[in-house]
Amino acid sequence: MTGFTLDPRLDADTLPICDLPLSSVRLLTDANYPWVVLVPRQPDLVEIVDLSRHDQGWLWDEIARVSTALRTITGCDKLNVAALGNVVAQLHVHVIARFRTDPAWPAPVWGKVERRPYDPAERDRLIAALRAALA
Repeated sequence: MTGFTLDPRLDADTLPICDLPLSSVRLLTDANYPWVVLVPRQPDLVEIVDLSRHDQGWLWDEIARVSTALRTITGCDKLNVAALGNVVAQLHVHVIARFRTDPAWPAPVWGKVERRPYDPAERDRLIAALRAALA
C-alpha cells in the first residue's frame, strides 16, 4: 500500500507483531496490559469511515481475529476495543486484554498508572504467540 507512513508516536510506543491484509498489528510497550494496536496501512486515514466500505469490513474482521487471539492467549476477563485518535490522529484501533486484577480495573486504562516496560522474555513470548495465532 503506497504512501503509508506509521505515525512516529505509534512507532515509538509499539513493536511490530505482523501484517494482516489491511493492518499492521503492533504490541503497545506497556506490560500493565496485553495491548495490541491495529493500524490500517493506507495514507491519510483518521476515522474508520475514511476507509472504503470494503476495507471497513476487513478492519472489523481483523479486529475480531486479534481479539480472539488475545483472549485465547491471555485468558483475559474482558476485551476493550477502541479507536480514539485524540492524541495520535492516524487511524488505529486498540485491542486491550483486561483483567479484574489489572491496575486500572474497572476504569479505562488511559492515564491510570505509569507505563511499565516489558521483561524482554515476556514481551518476546507474547509477540511469538500472537504471530502464531494470527498466521
